[in-house]
Amino acid sequence: MSFSELGLIPEILRAVTEAGYTEPTPIQRQAIPVVLAGHDVMGGAQTGTGKTAGFTLPLLNRLARHASSSTSPARHPVRALILAPTRELAMQVYESVKMYSKHLPLRSTCIYGGVDMNPQIQELRRGIEIVVATPGRLLDHVQQKTIALGQVEFLILDEADRMLDMGFIPDIRRILALLPANRQSLLFSATFSDEIKKLADQMLKNPQLIEVARRNMVSETITHIVHPVSSGLKRNLLAHIVRHEDEANQVLVFVDTKFACSRLAHFLERHGISADAIHGDKTQQARTETLENFKSGKVRVLVATDVAARGLDIEDLPSVINFELPHTAEDYVHRIGRTGRAGKSGKAVSLVSSEERHRLADIQKLIKLEIKQEIVPGYDPEPDFFDADGSRRRRSAPASRPTDSAAAAAPAGERRKRSERPERSERPERSERPQRSRQPAHIAADGFDFSKPYEQKGDITSASGEGSGGDSPVPEKGQRPIAFLLGGLGRKH
Repeated sequence: MSFSELGLIPEILRAVTEAGYTEPTPIQRQAIPVVLAGHDVMGGAQTGTGKTAGFTLPLLNRLARHASSSTSPARHPVRALILAPTRELAMQVYESVKMYSKHLPLRSTCIYGGVDMNPQIQELRRGIEIVVATPGRLLDHVQQKTIALGQVEFLILDEADRMLDMGFIPDIRRILALLPANRQSLLFSATFSDEIKKLADQMLKNPQLIEVARRNMVSETITHIVHPVSSGLKRNLLAHIVRHEDEANQVLVFVDTKFACSRLAHFLERHGISADAIHGDKTQQARTETLENFKSGKVRVLVATDVAARGLDIEDLPSVINFELPHTAEDYVHRIGRTGRAGKSGKAVSLVSSEERHRLADIQKLIKLEIKQEIVPGYDPEPDFFDADGSRRRRSAPASRPTDSAAAAAPAGERRKRSERPERSERPERSERPQRSRQPAHIAADGFDFSKPYEQKGDITSASGEGSGGDSPVPEKGQRPIAFLLGGLGRKH
């Protein structure tokens, strides 16, 4: 099947041909006719299978009837709204919209946070039919009354599961309340969860579920490999792997935190490897420049946090390295989805330490795949790496240990204590053992009785009474000294 058989108009077919595409992907073959028919869609596909074009092409086809070359802003109201969770993904979708609509007089723009709003306001005042936005910045424009959503005919949520993870669902509900009820809504996601289906029930009307592969499936063209390694040797192992790759091959490395992202990039730079970092603390301009340098080949290694896991579309990226495994198994699917795109081969390498074994188990359970493990010589993992792994045997004990099973089962310290114990005949009988004098709990070792009131030590004068007989002196009650600052004379010396 070719794109011409899907019912697209000639202007869009021409743009598709110029982009170098000849046959639609499975998600495109199923989604495009349904969207053209006006139905709501809940679509899911593996990352890198052309999901973006699956909703962009039919959207442009349906908006073509509103295309106008008039310069009046009133002829160009916002008719389509595409929401994306990150700036990078929003820019990728916007580039696709521009590429496929270049032969149509339709205006589009991309609005996101981290940059000045004024240029975006000027662009919106000019009149825009297609707006690609992140939820937060869109609500900023709504609050400033610089965008009107009353004539929106199409709503598209891309990477809805990522919206859920990033806490954008309340913002999405606020945006839904601003849109006309009579609209066509599409929800696309690389992975589905029960929460996403609940959101779909709220925003979609009788949607058609299009799922070309089982949930959370990774591309079959990607080779997975795990290198068990000590956490302290990870940086050196990464440099070793990059040096032994073809110099023409670029590598995308994922870490968990922004701080680790910058440190790892500096480490690679100090070791003669061209590297740069991209994370949320960088300005939008710096992030854009870093991505452009990586796409153009000026930077060989790009170290990124999960902010770049979605939206990065790099042609022929040969490998992705997980310097640290993600905390959620679904993020592994999106990370490695940057390689092996459009049917091309790719490699997903993960450096795993002993404390990340549970994450590896979750990933293997999610993708239903036992990932091959290889130890790189000179970069051994911690001794306890395979302890909890039932498929691996624990390393054999040293030959110097005794072969007796009973002796081997006992701890070394306990065996030593047993060997030092005297024989029964050498032990003294109970009657010969010294008896320990037990004192009450309220008597201290020096004889002080805690149960009696405190008495000051000093000269004790005896008082002779009739009943005393003068044999035993009766101590007087000790007088407690009063501090000088409180009006007393203090302790006398």
